[in-house]
Amino acid sequence: MAERQKHSVIDLFAGCGGLSLGLYQAGWEGLFAIEKNAFAFETLKYNLIDNKHHFNWPDWLPQTEHEINEVLDKYPEQLKSLRGKVDLVAGGPPCQGFSMAGKRVEEDVRNQLVFSYIKFIELVQPKMILFENVKGFTYAFDKNKKDGAEPYSHKVIRGLEKLGYNVKPHVIDFSKYGVPQRRKRFILVGVQKEIGSPECFEKLLMENRDAFLAQKGLKSNNTLQDAISDLLRSNGEVPSPDRKGFYSGKYGKTKLTSYEKLMRGDYPKTHKIADSHSFAKQTPEKIACYTKLLAEYPQKGKRIDGEARAQWGIKQRGITILDPNVVSPTITGSPDDYLHYCEPRIMTVRECARIQSFPDWYEIKKKYTTGGKMRKVEVPRYTQIGNAIPPLFAEQAGIVLKKMLEP
Repeated sequence: MAERQKHSVIDLFAGCGGLSLGLYQAGWEGLFAIEKNAFAFETLKYNLIDNKHHFNWPDWLPQTEHEINEVLDKYPEQLKSLRGKVDLVAGGPPCQGFSMAGKRVEEDVRNQLVFSYIKFIELVQPKMILFENVKGFTYAFDKNKKDGAEPYSHKVIRGLEKLGYNVKPHVIDFSKYGVPQRRKRFILVGVQKEIGSPECFEKLLMENRDAFLAQKGLKSNNTLQDAISDLLRSNGEVPSPDRKGFYSGKYGKTKLTSYEKLMRGDYPKTHKIADSHSFAKQTPEKIACYTKLLAEYPQKGKRIDGEARAQWGIKQRGITILDPNVVSPTITGSPDDYLHYCEPRIMTVRECARIQSFPDWYEIKKKYTTGGKMRKVEVPRYTQIGNAIPPLFAEQAGIVLKKMLEP
């Protein structure tokens, strides 16, 4: 029997590789990935280029971090030569300018990268497109102040339709697909008009979901506790191997949930501690505050801010005590946003990665945190994970997109 053809994908704005990882697990073959940040690219490179050999990287493109406009300017003819050879271009521009959790700055220069994305599609002309961004991408800036204010999602849709694509927008909650996190994202699927329609994408996702999760041994709804109950600090700790002066937690030996078994895989056989499971240093005052919150605060899962902060001795802008019995709120790049559900500490990078559905073998690289002016240029581990697309959803999307391509 002839070997089934591998479907090819280019990952734009790839970050640390959550989308590429899911597509790899779904059987796609990467051509290359474009990510401008050196920290995030190092994580992607270590896991998916050097370890899994996911990409059939072209000789003309150096295997390093790249800014998309640099690639458009330097290699237009090479990109045009890919026409007819690329099944999918996946990924979406940075979301910070559109995020409802942030300041939503219309003048944020990163917002203009959507037009670079459209230019890339024009040059390469892939058969299909998978575009992802935050839900705020569908809202206009200052719609009450400006006549004719238009969401950027409309601009992308119109631009892709002019290039000959049928497009279908969706807002999808990843928690409905086994991810232990309430994370709604704008997902746009495009298909070249001569090939077909994207209308069936979400229907196929739903139809495929239960069998996919059952094959993984997972429930359809996985709680926060299902994801990280084996990563407690009370399991014991050892000096962190990659963070001088800090301590990392040992794996728990209690009965594992199906989700924890899937995320662990064989990794604990070679590593007694999980990658990036280093605990933050906290002052005695903060530990006392967190201990009191866990013991006395009447509600979990709701952000504590405003006047309540002073009442409970909270010095930071706000915090949410996580509820172990439901899915997590949306994981962000700020480690201080959430308090662990039963220990007086913030979450580790590995716990955030688990909630995002990164398996433990996927090692996160470079600094854990950053601050000050370096926030504008560095993407440390917490931020890499907070920015990512959950691989568990990306794998399901990859399976469905292959079905849509195959006759």
